[in-house]
Amino acid sequence: MIDFLLLNLEVLMLLGFGFGALASAVLMLVLRQPMRVAMALITTMVFLAGIYGLLGVHVIAVFQVLIYVGAVMVFMVYVILLLELREAGAPIWSRSLVFGLIGFALLLTFIVTSVWRGLPSASGDAASKAFNIANFSSSFLHDYWLHFELTSVLLLVAVVAALAIIKVSRRADAQARHG
Repeated sequence: MIDFLLLNLEVLMLLGFGFGALASAVLMLVLRQPMRVAMALITTMVFLAGIYGLLGVHVIAVFQVLIYVGAVMVFMVYVILLLELREAGAPIWSRSLVFGLIGFALLLTFIVTSVWRGLPSASGDAASKAFNIANFSSSFLHDYWLHFELTSVLLLVAVVAALAIIKVSRRADAQARHG
């Protein structure tokens, strides 16, 4: 009986953290002020750390908070402060928002159907058993840790590229004013 209650509590917490991460990620798309978007990103990362903690990968949960929430978000706040404010007539949404929403809908559909049917086991038997947090965390640590770390490198490259674009744009604006 106690194991059943703990399992249900674990599932409820996982759903709570998952929906919290999803809600704060949606807020990142909706909010207009850059600092509020950064706060929504921090909230998303904290919820992800909670998910990692539930999955049993406590080291990654701690790294999520220390590295991503602490260091990377401080860096992102400095980048936001370096950005110029958007002009009043500039469009709020990018043209690629539609493609992003379609991709998000496809991803969400895939995740929901995978969890609903039960994920295949490592042996490849699709009907073996439903989603298990312990199996997922073990698989994550052994098979997918490199992908997790490469994502952080990709985020760093994206920030450096954004800074380079801003610098080139500022130079072009300065040359247009003076020349």
